[in-house]
Amino acid sequence: MTSDPASLPVLSVVVPCKDEAPNIGALVDGIVAALLAVAPFEVIVVDDGSTDGTGDAVRAAAARHGPPVRLVRHPRSGGQSAAVHSGVLAARGRIVLTLDGDGQNPPEELPKLAAPLLADTSGRLGLVAGQRVDRQDTLSKRLASKAANGLRAWMLQDDTRDTGCGLKAFRRDGYLALPYFNHMHRYLPALFTRDGWKVAHVDVTHRARGAGRSKYSNLQRAVVGAVDLFGVMWLIRRRKTAAPETEG
Repeated sequence: MTSDPASLPVLSVVVPCKDEAPNIGALVDGIVAALLAVAPFEVIVVDDGSTDGTGDAVRAAAARHGPPVRLVRHPRSGGQSAAVHSGVLAARGRIVLTLDGDGQNPPEELPKLAAPLLADTSGRLGLVAGQRVDRQDTLSKRLASKAANGLRAWMLQDDTRDTGCGLKAFRRDGYLALPYFNHMHRYLPALFTRDGWKVAHVDVTHRARGAGRSKYSNLQRAVVGAVDLFGVMWLIRRRKTAAPETEG
């Protein structure tokens, strides 16, 4: 049995989260409200090994909104990139949008991210990356992020001010063709560029966390980021540079 293409969503919103029971229900409500007038959509919440009832909160949201809201669960935590990857694999839309599950990325920004990809007629736009303005984080987190973004931009030349922003939109097929590795979500502009896609940027707003706490410390980000940077540089240098031409 095959699905009717007319019944499939155009947009798939993937929300990676862990232990966000107090935040996830209102976030799903906001996503649904933001996209109702944009295009057919689905919301896929990926519960990355939560122990606080996040899954139950998503099920309650699904009961309110029906089939467009879906839950994918990891029995144990695999990290944000693993959660995004699982969500994209489950997605049925040709355009995937992502935002963090803590409520700091306003869902009202999603139409702004989707618009360039929905309007693209060139077939070359692969990624629209959100860049936060007026960040509602602690001073130490803002300073650490600024330093990390500056180093990454200098080393990778990805022309992106803020790759840590969870608000992104991209072509599903383009994403699935990228090399997968842990923490890859922070390097999507460089990886899409590596594969020949055009990358666009839009400024987005930011909110303070309503409940819960961050899953990362500044030290954790710095340690894994240093290793990942050199790995991404290697991937860029080793990219495939020849493309086939079909005759007949």
